Amino acid sequence: MNPLKAIIVLITSVYSFHTLAAQGKLLATPGVSQVEGSAGGGIVPWAQLAGYASDDEFAINGFCSRADVTDYSLDVCGAQVNLFNRVEFSYAQQQFDVPALDTQIEQSITSAKVRVYGDIVYSQWPQLSIGVQHKSLEDGTVATLLGAQDTSGTDIYLAASKLHLGAIAGYNWFWNITTRYSDANQLGLLGFGGVGKNKDVLFEGSTAVFFSREIAVGIEYRQKSNNLGLGEQDWQDLFIAWMPNKYVSVTAAWLDLGRIAGAEDQTGWYLSVTGYW
Repeated sequence: MNPLKAIIVLITSVYSFHTLAAQGKLLATPGVSQVEGSAGGGIVPWAQLAGYASDDEFAINGFCSRADVTDYSLDVCGAQVNLFNRVEFSYAQQQFDVPALDTQIEQSITSAKVRVYGDIVYSQWPQLSIGVQHKSLEDGTVATLLGAQDTSGTDIYLAASKLHLGAIAGYNWFWNITTRYSDANQLGLLGFGGVGKNKDVLFEGSTAVFFSREIAVGIEYRQKSNNLGLGEQDWQDLFIAWMPNKYVSVTAAWLDLGRIAGAEDQTGWYLSVTGYW
């Protein structure tokens, strides 16, 4: 993790282009950073692209997050690039700690997202984006022992997002629906596929209410596959996001990740910080 953090610091230092600062969007409309590196919520990618770049700007962001549940923890750091509010590229490095086995599972995720229609505020219909996430385990020993077919895989998803201004008692209301095609086990941290298992179409959703321009409170849901026969369960969270300006956002959440690799009741907290340039 340390080399990646050093790279992020270097990138954000070199690219402090004040004259090209990406400030074109409304505050909070890019969302925050998702655990796989894409712009979105904490556990669900949204249709928004990272940062505040408008059609003639670009944006470069860096983020780090930590999820700590009953028997495991997950640390993620990454970077995102938004080119002219049309294409997003991102990279994330995940470190999954398993104290019971005194081991760590590391996974790299390289992603791309393309906005194909609309704007979450200004178009009548939702903004639509198509994304792809290629995931690769650095050491697939645990995944192989559990019965996973592969140690790398690729997810494809379609996301629709919309922000309705003043929709609920005068407060702004946001929603997102994501449909994913994937065979990843626990985001890919436990490998991909299983005996006789193929890719599934999975549903993910988020909704939030902005109680001010800077603070949003919402929930997320992410359907999970069960390729390994370990009774994996869907993920959900309750989050609060604080976006005081167009340079930083902080997200805190309560997590319910259900059963992971046979371990029951994986609940805990999540914290993420994103810097925008």
